[in-house]
Amino acid sequence: MHSRGSSAQAVNRAHLAARIDALLPQTQCRQCGYDGCLPYAQAVAEGCADINQCPPGDDAGVQAIAALLGMEPKPLDPQFGSPHPPEVAVIDEALCIGCTLCIQACPVDAIVGAAKFMHSVIADACTGCRLCLPPCPVDCIQMLATDARATEDKRRADAVNARLRFERRGARIARKQQSQGIQPESIKTLTIKRALERARLRLAQRRPLTK
Repeated sequence: MHSRGSSAQAVNRAHLAARIDALLPQTQCRQCGYDGCLPYAQAVAEGCADINQCPPGDDAGVQAIAALLGMEPKPLDPQFGSPHPPEVAVIDEALCIGCTLCIQACPVDAIVGAAKFMHSVIADACTGCRLCLPPCPVDCIQMLATDARATEDKRRADAVNARLRFERRGARIARKQQSQGIQPESIKTLTIKRALERARLRLAQRRPLTK
């Protein structure tokens, strides 16, 4: 009986997480402290995260989640960032060196290109997550504001499309890791190590020379 009850609770939490996820903007920006919108939704459903950790969702998103959970809404928690107008990434073709780091960082496959060739952003697919900015070694990516007057129907359609692209990317990466016999944690550790090495190199390059 206990096992059956636990299973039912898990199903209920999964259903609730899916409903919370449907209310999120699907930018997959990780500002909430989780690896994507669904993990954050799962954390909220399990009581491990608060309802006000999604800056892209703004106060309207907090209010929607609060209404779903039967809770009182609260202001966005500033420690997770602040809302900003919708944006898209734009790559300066003259500066791009074709390193592919931005392609690897984009959670929704909105950047196309190949090694040593100029990259470009698919504007309609870009969620404005800004995750492509830190890894770029030549700072050739800028965020430009888009039309903030998009209708709610357009925003929801964009969110659905972003979720699908995020899920397809995740599935593709998982298949690649499996085919190469590499554990996901190994990939994560290697990625972090490389990011730290790039950060140290960039910091060293920017320090003034001492005589």
